[in-house]
Amino acid sequence: MIDDLPRTPANFQSLTPLLFMERSAAVFPDQTAVVHGATRRTYRETRDRCVRLADALRRRGIGRGDVVAAILPNIPPMLECHFGVPMAGAVLNTINTRLDAATVAYILDHGEAKAVIVDREFVPVLRAALAQSDNQPLVIEFNDAEAPSDDTLGGVDYEALLQEGSPDYAWEVPRDEWDAIALNYTSGTTGKPKGVVYHHRGAHLLAVGNVLSAALGRHPAYLWTLPMFHCNGWCFPWTITAMAGTHVCLRAVRGPAMWALLAQERVTHMCGAPIVMSTLLQVPEAERPALAGPVTFVVAGAPPPEAVLAAMRANGFGVLHVYGLTEVYGPAVTNEWHREWNDASPAEQARLMARQGVRYLALEALEVMDPATMTPVPADGATMGEVMLRGNVVMKGYLKDKAATEAALAGGWFHSGDLAVRHPDGYVQLRDRSKDIIISGGENISSIEVEDVLYKHPAVAVAAVVAQPDEKWGEVPCAFVELKPGMEATESDLIAHCRAALAGFKAPKRVVFAELPKTSTGKIQKHELRKRLPST
Repeated sequence: MIDDLPRTPANFQSLTPLLFMERSAAVFPDQTAVVHGATRRTYRETRDRCVRLADALRRRGIGRGDVVAAILPNIPPMLECHFGVPMAGAVLNTINTRLDAATVAYILDHGEAKAVIVDREFVPVLRAALAQSDNQPLVIEFNDAEAPSDDTLGGVDYEALLQEGSPDYAWEVPRDEWDAIALNYTSGTTGKPKGVVYHHRGAHLLAVGNVLSAALGRHPAYLWTLPMFHCNGWCFPWTITAMAGTHVCLRAVRGPAMWALLAQERVTHMCGAPIVMSTLLQVPEAERPALAGPVTFVVAGAPPPEAVLAAMRANGFGVLHVYGLTEVYGPAVTNEWHREWNDASPAEQARLMARQGVRYLALEALEVMDPATMTPVPADGATMGEVMLRGNVVMKGYLKDKAATEAALAGGWFHSGDLAVRHPDGYVQLRDRSKDIIISGGENISSIEVEDVLYKHPAVAVAAVVAQPDEKWGEVPCAFVELKPGMEATESDLIAHCRAALAGFKAPKRVVFAELPKTSTGKIQKHELRKRLPST
């Protein structure tokens, strides 16, 4: 029978994006792989550094299934970690560089990191985190020439660590493509970060999906404005490497620096939240160098306003709107643009662009369903349901959280918690979020986490936090507060209280003192609060 044909090493190998580096280094060894300030490295050099990292980690006892954390900006070692760590059989845990020490400590403990690779700029937060953490991983420090620092924890120097390894190390592909390749922490409605586990198969497929959706040709030049710590940079460390492209590194998103690199490095692609567009457009026209050619900007989050879209196009950018979540490796839905839409009015184009779109080729299924019946809602552009996704680019699950994993994957679908409609042409458009997550500058903020901090203020009786639209950040937290009888607190008091306990971007930008609307059972009606949001 035809099904009797065996699976053998000759006709079946585990999918992994790690082989993208080996191929590009073999086929295009002298192609520029990385640009960072005065540093320029070829694919041969970059491949050798990744393998040295893998060997050095193995020599220090780090192997299959062990977690290696990274607190790094968008610099060459962060790219090298995306290959070197899993080449050692280990799992890469990229940590948001904007997090507070307590959250970093929780992640180091929960993920049981055996080592942490840190840029010296972030040594202070790591020092504070380690003081609160039960886990004391090996500390590996990188002192970047673009932002040198004298601060140190006395850890192993990153460059010295690489010298412990050999570029001839015979690293092995994963025994099983289901093996974990990365661990990413995302804020949930409980406020506690959840550890989202990726596998090699999903990382490979999402990277290929990026190639197709972003129309990447051979040797693209990619500007790293999207943090590599965020969903592993939407898998673009592997994507760009697959096409032997140039990774143009950038420590911090600054308008003039972006324009300079866009022109100097002949950038073809970049990704980010709408705020990155705003940052580009805030640079005076006289200070914007001419671009070498069109640049594809892949944007996620709130859709760019009509005026921003028009300005981006006028400056040589083509905009691709995508949607996804940490649990689906980043972007898994794309606004496939139809050629005839180019003839529509600017207002109509903005309306079409605002839709999240259709599934990636790497995603097997996308539906908007009634979560109670698990049946698709009518494609009428009006009936709301929950966005659900299914396929090989859905996470393995949440680390050490069986109940949350089962709930998220119930019924054979990943439940996003996002509410949407499906239009007659099949395109999905978000309408609301059932999780009360605020997306600010591309970063998720749990409203419950912020509320918990507000409740710790002695004057606060009741608190609720909702998303307030913001021109710069897309959304920012707005707090509604009832004070205890006889107690006093000002807006600045409560904001300062939150900033002392949370990462700065999570603190409310506005505080409204009022009696909060509640149901008969005492539940706060957040939909009513959204109607009361102060004008910006």
